Amino acid sequence: MKVQLLGSSVDDTRKRQYVSSYIVNGIVGIDAGCLGFHRTPQQQESIKHLFLTHSHADHVASLPIFIENAWTPAGNCPVVYGIPETLDAVQRHIFNDVIWPDLIALSRNMPPFLRVCSLQDEVPVEAGSVRVTPVRVNHVVPTVGFIFADGQSAVIFSGDTGPTTRLWEIARETPGLRAVFLEVCFPNSMKGLAEASLHLTPDMFGCEVAKLPAGVKVIAVHIKVRYRDQVIRELHDLGLSNLDIGECGKEYDF
Repeated sequence: MKVQLLGSSVDDTRKRQYVSSYIVNGIVGIDAGCLGFHRTPQQQESIKHLFLTHSHADHVASLPIFIENAWTPAGNCPVVYGIPETLDAVQRHIFNDVIWPDLIALSRNMPPFLRVCSLQDEVPVEAGSVRVTPVRVNHVVPTVGFIFADGQSAVIFSGDTGPTTRLWEIARETPGLRAVFLEVCFPNSMKGLAEASLHLTPDMFGCEVAKLPAGVKVIAVHIKVRYRDQVIRELHDLGLSNLDIGECGKEYDF
């Protein structure tokens, strides 16, 4: 399984992850923070499945741009997956003929721009060569993490979350689990803000890692750019042998 974390800054894109998007195996996207600004429309067209963790702007900001870029008259449109609350938010607040044309309605009468697929909690769906299972996590709006499995290896994307339980219970039962992309937003000095917004600090990150099976690589992502250096120092202070700092543009192979 090949995973790429997309950068969102023209300058020093490797480190500046202002918004969230991943590409898995070249044809599956996770979140659309910057997916619509990535490479050419022809390359965006290759993304046939897009999974949304939740409705916050840093995870859906470029969704309408991506959908428009990927569209062709052939009608071979991407499928956008999300839990009902996320899809409802996308419809009401983005594709509402105010912020953006209602591409969902337009898709009923012309070659479609997108198809939507509502996810059920912990019920897997097939997307290309991977099976994707959504699991609820602990955030201020309804949010899921995703377990991606291809029969040989499995990778977990936590989405945005504060301390959570169910995702890690399933992680311990997941065969072939190789890595977890786990958010950590704020330095330890901002614990109050992290708790209020249901994100993680390095100390809280360490507590979540302790819930995982031994030996699984943990890749720290979603670090607030203003505090990146401090957060990374505090992560290294944890002494975790399985820690990696997420690097935008790098292709991870599991």
